[in-house]
Amino acid sequence: MNPDLLRNYLANHLPSRRDVLRLAGAAGAAAAVSGLGSGAATAEPDDRTPESGPHDRFDDVPFDYADPANLSDWAPGPYGPGDQRGSFNEVTPAKTAAALGLLKAHRPVKTYNLGELMWNGFPAFKTDPPRTYQQRLTISGYQPPPGFAAEGGVLISLDPLADNKISIHEERFEASFSSKHPVPLTMTYQIGSQLDNLNHIGAQEFFYNGTRGPDIARGHGTTALGAEHMGPVATRGVLLDILGVKLAKGATADLAEPATNGKPLLRENYRITVEDIREAMDYGGIRSIRPGDAVLFRTGWTQLLRRRDPADILRWEAAKGLPGIYLREARWLAQFRPALIGSDSWALEVLGNPVNSDGTAFPVHQDLLMRNGIRIGESYVTEELADDHVHEFVFVVTPQYAQGATAGNTPPMALGQPKR
Repeated sequence: MNPDLLRNYLANHLPSRRDVLRLAGAAGAAAAVSGLGSGAATAEPDDRTPESGPHDRFDDVPFDYADPANLSDWAPGPYGPGDQRGSFNEVTPAKTAAALGLLKAHRPVKTYNLGELMWNGFPAFKTDPPRTYQQRLTISGYQPPPGFAAEGGVLISLDPLADNKISIHEERFEASFSSKHPVPLTMTYQIGSQLDNLNHIGAQEFFYNGTRGPDIARGHGTTALGAEHMGPVATRGVLLDILGVKLAKGATADLAEPATNGKPLLRENYRITVEDIREAMDYGGIRSIRPGDAVLFRTGWTQLLRRRDPADILRWEAAKGLPGIYLREARWLAQFRPALIGSDSWALEVLGNPVNSDGTAFPVHQDLLMRNGIRIGESYVTEELADDHVHEFVFVVTPQYAQGATAGNTPPMALGQPKR
């Protein structure tokens, strides 16, 4: 164990003797143990240790979705026939109450915005029709400034409305044209900070819980598994600061060239392993991942959006991969039944890595969304949490209450108490 990881753990938590022995090694822990006093270990399970369960039973072998006979392997889902909420079922009133109990009385609570700031031209994973964000302002009631129309603004009327001369600002979104669809299309919830829903990814015509696409697909969205079944969620959040661990260890081979703001990030095809996850739990003093948790990864890739620098944007768009987890890690996490697993990257799963040469596309999305009913958060901003050494917090999100929607891109928030 790297000394920086041990120091961080000791600074943020009162560990038991067993914790110190495991973190530092028996030979080097005697001095630390002697200063612990009577701090008792909690009865909470520890998911970082081998005795909590054999993690090596999880592998990278893609599931054979090509054979419809395998439907019985993922349907009915873990919450029974007809379920549309997946692991959000784990966020019970008791779970929310326990999460709020993380906040200590008489200590200030800081509110963290975990969403990306949306701006015109915000980059997105390339599709056809493209995912675009081009916001336009409409004006009614007065003469707009010079250059307003050239910037894309829209004048509705010069005349104020009614006797009280009301003027109005409102936004619209510019449509994009596609070679595959003759009708101009605009906006998507699958852009920026987003929570992928259970109707987003399937295998052939099958989706979560054995739901068939032809049975639920309509022009407006889907008649089952839509965003209206998510609901607001307040639960325990856990930050797995993979980048922080690499920096503490001096693992420069796992880092990329910094963003133009000088901030570090993981290299573009770095695979986050189960061992990385367990080490990040040690680093943050996280004893366990529990049912209903929101598990968030920090890779540093949000830094490529901070300055809107063309060099950063080009680097993002030209990247041949993304850091993230693969099947073994997704399956290891899924055993704990988290409500969602998210990252500050744009896909959560690793891309451009040799493991991606197995002939599959986005298999982690299939495993989590379709087989386990665990939603995926993308582009969640975790930098401020990491700066404040907040690795455990209250996570809150209210996804779009939009019928049939495949995602929600309302920004989540965290309530936490900075360590320093």
